[in-house]
Amino acid sequence: MAEASEAIPAPRRKRADAVRNTEAVLEAAKAAFSETGVDASMRDIAARAGVGVGTIYRHYPQRSDLIIAVFRRELDATAAEADRLAAEHAPPTALRLWAQALGRFVATKHGFVGALHSGDPAYNPLPGQFIGVLAPKVQNILDAGAAAGTIRHDIHAEDLIHALTRLADSHPGDADDRAGRMTSVLLDGVTVVPSND
Repeated sequence: MAEASEAIPAPRRKRADAVRNTEAVLEAAKAAFSETGVDASMRDIAARAGVGVGTIYRHYPQRSDLIIAVFRRELDATAAEADRLAAEHAPPTALRLWAQALGRFVATKHGFVGALHSGDPAYNPLPGQFIGVLAPKVQNILDAGAAAGTIRHDIHAEDLIHALTRLADSHPGDADDRAGRMTSVLLDGVTVVPSND
């Protein structure tokens, strides 16, 4: 007699080569978008990744799907970097190192500008995700620094992220690193120098 209910099959795990292909595509797309913007050729991205164009379209049927996937991957990596740095460094150092990571993300984000301002509703959630994903991680660093007396207690992560992003965006690719110097000035105003009294 057949059993009344059958066991639900476990979800299939991605094959190792499929995972590698996905990572290769995202990394290739990140590089292409950074260099030439989001209108980069899918054939170029496929060639960089060492896969066929069909592989890209199988995973990302619309160009917007690939753009969003790259954006989220870089955003999640930048958020994870905040956690790692907070665990390994004192808050002021973690904050300065994370500001560098944010600068790298902003440099990558230049390729997304056309998409983010295109009016395509597919991209509408991305600016909110940018702050929503990063702010809690950065606030943890700020709160730890405030508790230790090494970071001002009146700094809010969202305000700081906006300021750091604008600075990183102000002189993209500047060999003199004016944005980096101004970021240091901003962070000097955020940190607290212990009194010798």
